[in-house]
Amino acid sequence: MYASTKSVSSGSAVTVAIDLAKDVFELAFGNADFRIVERKRLSRAAFAGCLSNRAPLDVVMEACGSAHHWARVFVRVGHRVRLLPAQYARAYVHRNKTDRADAAGLLEAARCGAIRPVPIKSALQQGTQGLHRVREFHKAQRTAAINLARGLLREFGIAIPLGAAKVRPAVLAALEAADNELPMALRHALAAVLDEIQSCEKAMAAIEQALTEIARNDIRCLRLMQAGGVGLLTATAMSAGLGDLARFPSGRHLASALGLTPREYSSGNTRKLGRIGKQGDVYVRTLLIHGARSNLLQAALRRKRGQPLDRTQQWALALAEKKGHNKAAVALANKTARRLWAAEHHGASFNPDHVSRRSAA
Repeated sequence: MYASTKSVSSGSAVTVAIDLAKDVFELAFGNADFRIVERKRLSRAAFAGCLSNRAPLDVVMEACGSAHHWARVFVRVGHRVRLLPAQYARAYVHRNKTDRADAAGLLEAARCGAIRPVPIKSALQQGTQGLHRVREFHKAQRTAAINLARGLLREFGIAIPLGAAKVRPAVLAALEAADNELPMALRHALAAVLDEIQSCEKAMAAIEQALTEIARNDIRCLRLMQAGGVGLLTATAMSAGLGDLARFPSGRHLASALGLTPREYSSGNTRKLGRIGKQGDVYVRTLLIHGARSNLLQAALRRKRGQPLDRTQQWALALAEKKGHNKAAVALANKTARRLWAAEHHGASFNPDHVSRRSAA
């Protein structure tokens, strides 16, 4: 349907900016000065082989849906690919938003050396992320079914205690009881809801088993799981979503990329730090904070029982008493992320008792 080609000016193309889409793809070819010398608007069928017979180019795309797939395709045919963060490339689009303007904006953003490209994910990394998304889908379905059963039974005066594990026994007891007002039709419907909950739990368990097999064969995952508060889900999500942690210049850069560092509102001699940025991968950040919260609760339990604590747990408990549990959990997640970077960068095992020492000047 779409296969138009338009030459804009003379010059040899060395860079191509591609505005990805579902059906129609806009391409802007630029010369050594990043000036557009050719444009193309292609359908999906024509786009699949549009760069296969061209000399090696610098391909620039936004890190959006299907970008990693096309990046792997173009790398295999000899091109160099850069994936730019969409939020940074958007600032280079002038005036109205169109496919042509987006492609031209990408070409302009390619000139900025301060924009760090997004690493190209392998098919295995994307597959692992897909498993996490499917598990989250089943978890949401399970939660919705549990809430539905709770709400329906509460209308008939039957209250279920807190805890997902208590739902099935309580619902079964209500269905078998003859002294409540539950209509027979609703009893059959609630039995189907219990089957849905059980089906979701089985699907989640199967995905966790698949993630276990992936982690067993991934050295990076095994190293990540040595840290307190980092389990199977967090390790596989970080390995798939972030890749090699050592690619970040420092641990602070990693924590900032995950949105675990405070926002800054500074000018002149006035420096003001606010709440955490909440940028980057929401899912990985959530897992790290939940893991830190679990580690903090475990430390409090160990202290109550008189068991020994490592330096990190002692620090986290002292911070919780001073700043509160939630702030301490976020701070512990920040520290965990930075220490994971250090362990990857130096090729060392995670040590919760490690003490950083500055070299003498």
